[in-house]
Amino acid sequence: MQILLRSTLFNVLFYLTTLVYLIVALPTFALPRRAIIEVAKSWARTTGWLLRTICAIEVEYRGLEKITSGALIVASKHQSSWETLALLPLLADPVFILKRELMWIPVFGWLTIKGQMIPVDRGKRSVTLAAMAARARAALAERRQIIIFPEGTRRPAGAEPSYKYGVAYLYAQTGTPCLPIALNSGLFWPRRKFLRYPGTIRLEVLDPIPPGLEQGAFMERLQHAIETATARLIAEGERELARAGITPATRRAA
Repeated sequence: MQILLRSTLFNVLFYLTTLVYLIVALPTFALPRRAIIEVAKSWARTTGWLLRTICAIEVEYRGLEKITSGALIVASKHQSSWETLALLPLLADPVFILKRELMWIPVFGWLTIKGQMIPVDRGKRSVTLAAMAARARAALAERRQIIIFPEGTRRPAGAEPSYKYGVAYLYAQTGTPCLPIALNSGLFWPRRKFLRYPGTIRLEVLDPIPPGLEQGAFMERLQHAIETATARLIAEGERELARAGITPATRRAA
């Protein structure tokens, strides 16, 4: 019952604060692009505070010293909405690769355009990849950090991996180092679920992959690094939840 009440309060406040931030962000249309990035980072920090204060969800970051401020491809595991927010404050000038449809959402979508996010049309694969690479090169030339979720969509914690070709294409076409990220956020903020479970989300920045690898070798190295670390982080999270009496069966039934 306590988890339900806390989750309800968090969700209400999360959507209210999101609405407030959308309103606050409106003047950034008349400001330089970096203004909307800073508003988005503030939104992410506020959400983190709500999670910690209301839902008793802490965050442990590992390997942050591996993040550089220059041009970079950040390839992150994607289990939850949490990482779409949490990655923002960690990077100097982040840019997401996202579904084109998100840019059609009133206000929110317009702000992603203002922030020069990179849209992907999943229905036009070859054209989309070429356009994505061109936009990515322009962003990297400005020393931005490109965030891509190699599996393309959120997948439940512990699900079989399903990596897509886009991240390898981006890596090969731009000649940019890739920074893998593992996490266990899906245990505490599950996709398509209302409840938020108390505990510690762990995000681990792994060793960067230098440019120059053949695409197949790159994909093998990337997936092995992320999946190995993610499995370890999930095991840590599962043990923590079990001590609190929250089992996988409990979460599936919620």
